[in-house]
Amino acid sequence: MTPLTEPDPHSISNGVIDGDSSRETFRVWREKLMRSHSVQALERMQERIRSFSPGDRALLFALAILVGIASLSGLYALEQSLLVEVPAYGGSLSEGEVGSPQFINPLLAISDADRDLSSLVYAGLMGLSGSGDLVPVLAESYAQSPDGKTYTFTLRKNAVFSDGTPVTADDVVFTVTKAQNAALKSPRYADWSGVNVQALDSHTVRFSLSKPYAPFLGLTTLGILPSRLWKNVSNEEFPFSNLETNPVGAGPFNVASVSRDASGLIKSVQLVENSRYVLGRPYLDSIRFDFYSRSEDLASALAGGAEESAYDVSMKGALTAPYARVFGVFFNPSEKQVFARAEVRKALSLALDRQDLIETVLGGYATPIMGPVPPGENVKQALIPQSGNPTAAAAAVLQSAGWSYDGSARVWKNAAAKQTLDRITIRTSNVPELKSVASAVKADWEKLGVHVDIELYEPGDLSQNVIRPRKYEALLYGMVIGRDQDLYAFWDSQERNDPGLNIALYANKTVDALLESARGSADEPTRKANLQKIEDIVAADYPAAFIYSPDFTYTVPEDLKGVVLPQIITPADRFATVATWYRETDAVWPFFVK
Repeated sequence: MTPLTEPDPHSISNGVIDGDSSRETFRVWREKLMRSHSVQALERMQERIRSFSPGDRALLFALAILVGIASLSGLYALEQSLLVEVPAYGGSLSEGEVGSPQFINPLLAISDADRDLSSLVYAGLMGLSGSGDLVPVLAESYAQSPDGKTYTFTLRKNAVFSDGTPVTADDVVFTVTKAQNAALKSPRYADWSGVNVQALDSHTVRFSLSKPYAPFLGLTTLGILPSRLWKNVSNEEFPFSNLETNPVGAGPFNVASVSRDASGLIKSVQLVENSRYVLGRPYLDSIRFDFYSRSEDLASALAGGAEESAYDVSMKGALTAPYARVFGVFFNPSEKQVFARAEVRKALSLALDRQDLIETVLGGYATPIMGPVPPGENVKQALIPQSGNPTAAAAAVLQSAGWSYDGSARVWKNAAAKQTLDRITIRTSNVPELKSVASAVKADWEKLGVHVDIELYEPGDLSQNVIRPRKYEALLYGMVIGRDQDLYAFWDSQERNDPGLNIALYANKTVDALLESARGSADEPTRKANLQKIEDIVAADYPAAFIYSPDFTYTVPEDLKGVVLPQIITPADRFATVATWYRETDAVWPFFVK
């Protein structure tokens, strides 16, 4: 072995290496010294191992391998404990739904299937977050005038349709003016009637209202159509355009294929991710919708694994969210005069065992109510009666108002008013849930001694021939309340006749003023206070026997993550966060997480 020598002492002065060459010499000498010690140690170890017996050497090698494996396993476990799981692109979802879509078009969508697909393919200026708040989507920002009558939106510069063409203010103007065209017969016509829309430049659009309307911002979730593709399509041709099933939108997904049955009904729609979506490519690669004619068939497909997700099919582990709907029996004093008496309406309401009905008929998926506002954070609900005997409580209300019960004739009589209460006919929709609820109401009212007949109608027939002409004594029905909780159409006295939705024919001047103030005020505390007063006053007047606000149920596979449900107005609201749903994941170091 070559002996090591120290650096030349003549190159060192005052304890410091003199010059670059001297420092390099010292570094090389130090490295040689360290290598020499390492080599010597290795040679001694090898010599020691050679002195072992063959059995000892085998044992040593085995132990070394085990130590190596343990070390690597420990390092791997440490790494895994430090890594963070994040969503990754990929995966698909198959969803079943009852019904069949006709229009994948936000201006013509009339069914839940239409609205579901339209909400995924198209995007609006604003959209819905998982918390239920409105957030900008195609819009970058918006400004509201102090008087609440003007809204100005600025579009995102990178907002494009799925074919790559930019979304402009002209597209917004076209979509809104088309909705306002009475000849198109759009379900969104009433929303936009009287709103003036103007493009200030290619990326700025202004809406002008004749008077303040607090819920206006929610209207701007309307999906925007590309005007260059639709502007030459007449109103008559609109529903039949091939763009209905080959739509070009700016939403998170695109339509890849549509399959129909022998009769021409759409049976399946395949959606694929839109990589150009302005808020970022969705994590899921695709969603397939399969459509069923009966809820029983859908439930079987979901239970058997043919479908992975579905709403309003109660399965173990289903997600739930509050539905912004109120169901009850609405009284019509014009058809049955005895309903003009407050004590009669109150007694019939108190006679209902709401909690028992919810448990036995609705499987517990509902909240009992006594007033017109669906449960939520904004309003304190009218108290539910806690009487252990609803029938006795109801009878006491009638008796205290001068009514007596003739058991032999099975009739309640008020001699002073010369009125009787002996029979009520409930009309409702021929759907399983309402049929069962009607039967429960019938049982409770007959315990009070009032005979009940139930008449069932197909939904279209009920709307056209019963509700619109107000041909019912008592109507079991559900009101769909908007996210803004604007109750004007349901309870203002001017809405008592068709096409108004005041199906209880309710009239109260105080409530009228509160309704007008609530929808016109931009001040949230004022709106909340007005809404609370409306809840309290209407509940105390008993214009209906309010029964329940249902829960929205949504069954999804266990490995589908990121699903957050806001308060549900229409089932399409379940897709509020669909762009961030995921089934695939990656593991990354924390500092790589955005």
